[in-house]
Formats: sequence, structure tokens, C-alpha cells
Amino acid sequence: MAERWSRRGGRQAGDEALIRSLYEEHGRSLLAYATRLTGDRAAAEDVVQETLVRAWKHADDMVNQKGSVRGWLLTVARNIITDRARARAVRPTEVAETPTAPPIQRDHAQSVVDSMAVLSALNTLSAEHRDVLVEIYYRGKSVTEAASTLGLPPGTVKSRSHYALKALRTAMAEQPAEVTR
Repeated sequence: MAERWSRRGGRQAGDEALIRSLYEEHGRSLLAYATRLTGDRAAAEDVVQETLVRAWKHADDMVNQKGSVRGWLLTVARNIITDRARARAVRPTEVAETPTAPPIQRDHAQSVVDSMAVLSALNTLSAEHRDVLVEIYYRGKSVTEAASTLGLPPGTVKSRSHYALKALRTAMAEQPAEVTR
């Protein structure tokens, strides 16, 4: 291998010839080795390509060292596979969002904006209307329970809740478009 590379006229003229001859002589065994270690043909092809790039970058070291060129290539391939496995182990697995697998935690920004819009609209209501809505919708009380808490007849609570919701809808419609949807 060293003789072939040096006969081709040095680094610039021999780069392509060196890589081509490395692939012709060692490509099949390198691919088989990488496929066995990764269990994935596409990943193994990437490893072979990266191995040959490193061989091109370190051609002098590879050719002038003791030992076989194939041993050097297989060692580089094994190191690349090990580095990739370690990198995957450090990072959490990426999972794409799909309609069938929604994200674990929803973005709460819209609910915060909605709450702010409702609170702003509630502040525009009279105290009587606001108190009725708070008892019925915020505290979850029935009309009878809200009437008892507020000291009002149930019919008055029903009437105030009707008019309070109507006023709340109007107030929400008058808010700027950025706050409401």
C-alpha cells in the first residue's frame, strides 16, 4: 500500500487513488464489520465513509505505521461506532410529535392569556354580577348554594348570572384581537 501511494506522485495526485484502492481492497470487509457492530446497513455505510475520510486525512500515519492497513481501518471504524453509541446514550431520545402521540406536557401559554382576558373582562362587570359568576363558575356552586352564600333568592342569582354572562361576552368581544383568539 505504501509503495502504491508513493509511486503515484505524493499526496495530491494520490489522494483519490489511495481512497479508491483502500475501498477496493478493504471496503467489503469494513462494511461487513461495521454492519455486524451497528446492526444497520445504512449506519454501517456512514461508518465506512467516515473511516475512509479519516484515512484520507491521516494517510501518512496509516501508511507509515507498523501493523496492517486493514487493522488500522477496522480500529477506526470501531472507534467511530463507539463514539456514536456514546453520543446517543448521552442525549435523550428524540421523539417527533404526531397527532397519535401528543406531547407529554401541553404549552400553557394560551391558557394563561385566556385567564388574563377573562379576569380583565370580569373587572368590567358590576360587583353583583361578578360575585354571582365567581360563586357559580369559579367556586362551582349550584344556584341554590350561591344564593345561600350571597344572601339572595335563587331567582335573582339565575337572573344575575344570565345578565352577567351576557355582559362578559360583550366585554370579551371588545378586547383587542391579540388577547382573545
